[in-house]
Amino acid sequence: MNEELRKYKCKVCGYIYDVLLGEPEMGVKEGTLFNDIPEWWECPVCGANKLKFKIVKTKIKKYYNI
Repeated sequence: MNEELRKYKCKVCGYIYDVLLGEPEMGVKEGTLFNDIPEWWECPVCGANKLKFKIVKTKIKKYYNI
C-alpha cells in the first residue's frame, strides 16, 4: 500500500493517525508521513510514543469499466 494512504492505530487507546489529515493541533501538517513525524510526538489521546502504533490494514476496492 502506498504510504501516503496509510493510517496508524495506537495500540493503547485506538486513536487513528491518518497521513492525509495529519495532526495540526500537535504541529504535524496534513500529508506528513508517519515516519517523518518527530520522535518527540505522542498520541494526542493517551500520550503513547510512536512505537505503540501499528499500520491499519485497509482494503481498497477497484472497479473497472470493461
